[in-house]
Amino acid sequence: MALTRITIRQIEAVIAVADTSSFKLASERLGMTAQAISQLVAEFENQIGFAMFDRTTRRVELSGAGKALLPFANTTLRRLQDLQLSAQTIRNNLQTIVTVGAPLVLASLVLPVAIRDYRRQHPEVAIRIVDTAVGYLVDGITQGDFDLAVGPDREKHDAVQARTLFNSRWVLWCAREHPLAGVESLSWPELERYSLVAASRDHEQSIASMAPWTPTHTGIMPPEIVDNITTALGIAASGEAVTLAPEYVVVLARKLGLISKRVRNPEYIRDVQLYSPASRVNSSTADQFAGFLQQWMAEWHRQGYA
Repeated sequence: MALTRITIRQIEAVIAVADTSSFKLASERLGMTAQAISQLVAEFENQIGFAMFDRTTRRVELSGAGKALLPFANTTLRRLQDLQLSAQTIRNNLQTIVTVGAPLVLASLVLPVAIRDYRRQHPEVAIRIVDTAVGYLVDGITQGDFDLAVGPDREKHDAVQARTLFNSRWVLWCAREHPLAGVESLSWPELERYSLVAASRDHEQSIASMAPWTPTHTGIMPPEIVDNITTALGIAASGEAVTLAPEYVVVLARKLGLISKRVRNPEYIRDVQLYSPASRVNSSTADQFAGFLQQWMAEWHRQGYA
């Protein structure tokens, strides 16, 4: 007997007919036609060399030989189902999830592209992005919410390792019709005459620290603080104000029609860093993705954030 030619579908058909004593009911159970069920049973019987069923015009009953073989058919089907379940479990265990925290621009417009490129080589790895505030990047690592985090430089923490991915100068973003759009370069005192919007307290504090030499009565203090960079850039796009942000937000700013202007004397640079645990061991997959991200981000920066 060519037992290797017996198929799972044939075994399922035989068991369904034995359970229901009907080709019609068996076909309904398996979602097939009665003719297809009959064909599968006939093929099975041809393989084993005897009839599994005694067929009459009213009923279909197991033959004596069929009764003897049916327990083995049931056992075989259960083993095959166990095989399928085991394979699924193994596959799920192989699929490692890496959680990466990042602020809005990086989370929505940069990391998805990096992850797409990584998964072309590692389709078994699932990478989850968590959109988070800049102020929570380090805490998210220490509290175990993120395996990795990507974002602007923060205060050092003994439990967190920080590696610089690239640096990005602070620039002014304005609408094309704004008076500053025609200026080639700016100095900090020139900004005092224009409405300024800052994206979060993090940006407000950064802007304030950039001009410590400015007299308090004419200091560069943002008149409006918003929750995220999208809102700040949106207000700038309306022409009602300008905003200051690292140059890498160009991936969002260009979509809003904004242009950038360098602010000099002095020019400020912000580091974008990759954060990872220093006091706990990450998975090898997280470490592998971290290495990939370092190279990918460096190339992205080299190409002008394209």
